[in-house]
Amino acid sequence: ASALMQGLADGYFIIPYTIGAFLSKEIRTPNIKTNSPEFDKAESDVQDRINHLLNIKGSQSVESLHRQLGKIMWDYCGMSRTKEGLEFARAEIRKLRDTFWKEVYVPGTANEFNPELDKANRVADFMELGEMMVVDALTRNESCGGHFREEYQDAEGEALRVDDQFAHVAAWAWNDSDMKLTKEPLKFEYVELKSRSYK
Repeated sequence: ASALMQGLADGYFIIPYTIGAFLSKEIRTPNIKTNSPEFDKAESDVQDRINHLLNIKGSQSVESLHRQLGKIMWDYCGMSRTKEGLEFARAEIRKLRDTFWKEVYVPGTANEFNPELDKANRVADFMELGEMMVVDALTRNESCGGHFREEYQDAEGEALRVDDQFAHVAAWAWNDSDMKLTKEPLKFEYVELKSRSYK
């Protein structure tokens, strides 16, 4: 558990070895052309967001808002979680996101090396990602892997999985707070699906 907590705190990502091999082939993908309406729209959207962030001129630093989000996630969407705590976290993240877009202060300009602007863009994304992680945790009514839903434990306090409902990959699409879940069933051909025991 301590290794997992360290991974969570340091922001490590645990991915299957196959994904690294898959991504390694992408280095040979030719440059994507930039003379298209889709590119023009993406570039315009990014410029609008940068200008918006720089012009809020609020009273809270990006770091302060980032830490507030981190505390919500740590307290309510960590390794051990409850339905009540996750619902509270979602409401708090929504309030914090509203505060971010009204109160963030980003010093400097767009046309200089500006780490605060870079971080503000990332934290804006983290606000959405944090809410999506909470929603995903709310929909998974079981204890599984490194995540323990306190409502889902057996008589001895062990994690209670619900494989007939949750043996799937959950992929979420985000569109302005409208989240859509796509499930990809997991098929086990070479290993037996069974609960882990630490006894």
